[in-house]
Amino acid sequence: MSGPATCPACGESVTAGDLFCEACGAALGDATAPAAAAAPATEAAPFDDTGRVRPSATPAPAARACLSCGGTVDADGYCQVCGAKAPSERDHFREEPATWVAGVCDKGIVHHRNEDAMALQASAAAGERAVLVVLDGVSSSQDSDVASLAGARAARDALRAPLPRGVGTPEGRTAAATKALTDTVRIANDAVVAATAADSTNPASATFAVAVLEAGHLTVGNVGDSRVYWLPDAGEGRLLTIDDSAAQQQIDAGVPRAVAETSPQAHAITKWLGRDAPDLIPRVAELDVVGPGWVLACSDGLWNYASEPAQLAAQVAAAPATTPAALALALVGFANASGGQDNITVALARVEAGPATGPATGTETGPTGQTDPAPAVPEITRESDG
Repeated sequence: MSGPATCPACGESVTAGDLFCEACGAALGDATAPAAAAAPATEAAPFDDTGRVRPSATPAPAARACLSCGGTVDADGYCQVCGAKAPSERDHFREEPATWVAGVCDKGIVHHRNEDAMALQASAAAGERAVLVVLDGVSSSQDSDVASLAGARAARDALRAPLPRGVGTPEGRTAAATKALTDTVRIANDAVVAATAADSTNPASATFAVAVLEAGHLTVGNVGDSRVYWLPDAGEGRLLTIDDSAAQQQIDAGVPRAVAETSPQAHAITKWLGRDAPDLIPRVAELDVVGPGWVLACSDGLWNYASEPAQLAAQVAAAPATTPAALALALVGFANASGGQDNITVALARVEAGPATGPATGTETGPTGQTDPAPAVPEITRESDG
């Protein structure tokens, strides 16, 4: 019989089933769980498809960079230069599938764990194709940190092939893309449900946002209040998604956005992913983008502090960053400096140029490609983390 499990980084005793050490925050991996298959070399974060730590892919703590000063984090989880304690891999991770696409997922300052998640893919050729997926786990439900990552990974994998083009007309393309994103949401939801204990009385849930960029054509979808923006270097930025939230209901009724988004029920979401999800049909929109500019997918941990496209564009312009990876870090830093009240996810794709194939379309579309009417007031809501 094996002895009690211990943390491989600091030697403290740990409990079977724990994902991270309570003493130093290191990923426990096979200290408490059976070994899993090794992660593919392209994976940036050490998690398997269920959102749990993948032991053989856990990076050595000594190879991590300190988020405070950039120094080397030692095996005990503390920076060798400034002494700051590094967050665990789940509390802060980054992905950069190509030089023009990158993201950062961060715990923030206030929350005790990171329930946000992201999953990215990109072609090597800049501007050719990218997929940005962001899920924001609802902290009031159980295991949302595991479920959100599982859902993000499942959605990304479901979108590895190009979106269908329908019968070749704009309406046909919209209808086909809408069906593909609706199917993707259901696949992500299945992953969220699979990561939820069958006997849970408070099942995991999460919001969902996705952006698919294909040669200058941007297709976005969302369930809940995670968002996608288009932020050109010059000209007016656009919020491309429409929240499923109590705040959005107020905005639809004529309440100014700034007032609605600071009301007591502003972050009560009306749709989500999870076993008790009321509706899995995403809102879908399309836009032909002409660069230079940024596609930004994010959780409300960022847009809480800069909701309007002009506000986000100002932060982008002010950031001393020229790459997606550096800009994502800068925007996370802005959110944390503004209070860090929630988990923060920022995923970016840089567009340098794009074909002007026709007039821009930003119309919200339903599953048949027709414009949706204003949503009816739903009967149920769920309080998110804002």
